[in-house]
Amino acid sequence: MAATLKKVKASMMNAIHDLPLLVARDEGFFRDQGLDVEILRTPGSGQRDSDHQALRSNIFERTMEALYDQGACDQFRMCEWGVMKRAVESNVETGHRPAKIVALGSAMSTFALVSDPAAGVYEPEQLKGKPIGVSPFNGSHFTTLKLLEGFLKREQIRTTFAGTMKERIEALRRGEVAAISLMEPWISYAEKLGLRVIMESHSTRSEAAGEELDGPTLRKMFDAEAEAARAIQKDPAKHARYLVEEAGGLIELKDLRLGRILNAPPEPYTRERFQHTYEWTRDWGLVPPGATYENTVDNRAWQ
Repeated sequence: MAATLKKVKASMMNAIHDLPLLVARDEGFFRDQGLDVEILRTPGSGQRDSDHQALRSNIFERTMEALYDQGACDQFRMCEWGVMKRAVESNVETGHRPAKIVALGSAMSTFALVSDPAAGVYEPEQLKGKPIGVSPFNGSHFTTLKLLEGFLKREQIRTTFAGTMKERIEALRRGEVAAISLMEPWISYAEKLGLRVIMESHSTRSEAAGEELDGPTLRKMFDAEAEAARAIQKDPAKHARYLVEEAGGLIELKDLRLGRILNAPPEPYTRERFQHTYEWTRDWGLVPPGATYENTVDNRAWQ
């Protein structure tokens, strides 16, 4: 008699953030670990026809966070700073289902600052005091701050809400913003349109979960995602279809810069990493004070 697979519900938004999750499901890596992982797809900023539910200023009103808050999913992942914000606020403020950071990884995301050549922007210093289109409290927001604070004073960096990835590109081409923050597949689409990449960087993912999801199950999930990361690295073109599909026909596989697809296996979230990331987000006023490593991080998958 076949063993019963343990069911887990995981939430995702954008393919570049969640590529190992998708590959682990479709290649059978979760099943190999004895897991039946149901992936709940929620609106993010990357789908061509995404709505603004994923961009509300109150992060707990966004689709993915609301599903987690209501107990409809067990686990989620997004940019490291985004997970930090959600984990901190769910634990230091009342009224929310607590989430803990349970791993660093497994996906990476490339984010880029993109400008229209007609604007004459060639270097990040030229963006001083000029509006840069992002989505608030998401990877595009946090990575923009990270990228620019090496070139500008903090008070010179001006971010503004500019909708989904597709809407940002449209706003840029209308001249409403000086630059925009994009991730794949939208960087490749912007390049296809002739827009200019000013600078870019990989952005690390983090994983979060509720206390109901036990350590051994999390470890099995992470082992499957690590296997998926290796598979993607070996043949990125095979798995890039998820990104092409997300752009809804605006690009083909040949347009996608496969070198930007990078994934790393999940690993424990260290105290040193927590202190560095939490203090950075707190000093930018993006998270409240009062968080500690003990009330925000749980590396039970490795215990």
